[in-house]
Amino acid sequence: MSVLFTGIVIIDGWMDGSITKSVDDDSQVKGTIFCILICLLAIPANLELAQLASAKNLKIFVPVSIITSILLAELPYLAQFKNFDQTHFFLFVMVFSFLIIFLFQYLNFSISSVIANCGANCFVILYLGLLSYFASAIRIDFGLWPLLMYIFVVKATDIGAYTAGSLYGKHKFSPAISPGKTWEGMAGGAACAFLVAIGFAAGFGIMGWMTAIVFGVCLAFIGQLGDLMESMMKRDARQKDSANKIPGFGGVLDVIDSPLATAPFAYLLFMWAS
Repeated sequence: MSVLFTGIVIIDGWMDGSITKSVDDDSQVKGTIFCILICLLAIPANLELAQLASAKNLKIFVPVSIITSILLAELPYLAQFKNFDQTHFFLFVMVFSFLIIFLFQYLNFSISSVIANCGANCFVILYLGLLSYFASAIRIDFGLWPLLMYIFVVKATDIGAYTAGSLYGKHKFSPAISPGKTWEGMAGGAACAFLVAIGFAAGFGIMGWMTAIVFGVCLAFIGQLGDLMESMMKRDARQKDSANKIPGFGGVLDVIDSPLATAPFAYLLFMWAS
């Protein structure tokens, strides 16, 4: 998956001129393929969250949640087009989706579980749409290599945490939510994130090494918290994984939970570095 993702992002950068000198980056629409990928991931992610919600007798109105989360996630991409007002578009999408959720509730379930169902739908939209917005924004605002840096730091954390936890893990990090996570694993994840962040910072001149250390350590801890967030939902729904689509991982949510949680903080740190 890492090789496939890297290939997609590099092809995307080659097509829009982000990694070539022959194209004027300021006049070129960037990140088309990456934003299409986010749209494609949003569909199974919404379906998996709807399945988790149904285990608690909550109804997710999937057509509304998919369309709205995609529109929110694609705001940075759409903002590249002339005369596109990102702020007003965001507000209108939120307002209209909010009203449509109530319409779906009325037509399908009347006054049964109104607050629970409508609240669950708003949560899904914010979780998948608003957090994905920052992933798109990293690609559009900062470029190809910062995007890869952010993703690989997060995934290096997962790899380091799993390896160190399997070999040396003794002290449970959060036994009630995720019994397999340990403080030793957290330390291993932070060490791998630190090394990957330093490598990207030095290799591509993205940020200074001190900032890279902060970047790596912050994303390591926040990424693990993002994984715990999704684990909380799965434990509440009494499911081990969000789905069984990806062997060894579970579902799409099990793959993207850490990148989703870390995206706003990665964007903030890239802003600080620039």
